[in-house]
Amino acid sequence: MDMLLLILHVFVCLALVGIVLIQGGKGAEIGATFGAGASQTIFGATGSQSFLAKMTTGAAIIFMLTSMALAVFWGRPGGSSVMPEQVVPSTPPAQSMPTAPPALPPAPAPLENK
Repeated sequence: MDMLLLILHVFVCLALVGIVLIQGGKGAEIGATFGAGASQTIFGATGSQSFLAKMTTGAAIIFMLTSMALAVFWGRPGGSSVMPEQVVPSTPPAQSMPTAPPALPPAPAPLENK
C-alpha cells in the first residue's frame, strides 16, 4: 500500500509539473496554438475555467492528499522509511555513567636544587 501510494505521488508530481509547464501566460493562451482560443475550454467559449486549469487543480488536490497520506503512513512508530539510514531511533540507548572518576596517582615531591 505504501509503495503504491508513493508511486502515485511521484506520478502526480511529474504530471503537475508538466501541466504547469504546458500552460501559457495570461497574454499567450495555448489555445491559439491549436487554432482558436475557445478550443482550450471544456464548456465552450463561455466556460469559467480552462481545461488545463482544471487539470492543475485536480493534480494539486491529489498531490496534497498523497503528501498527507505518506506523512501519516511513514510517520508512525515502527513504520518503514524511504531513507532507512537517516532514521534516528526514537529513544536513545541508556548509557551507564561511572560512579567515581579514576583516582590520580600522587604527585611526586619537588626536587631541591643545591
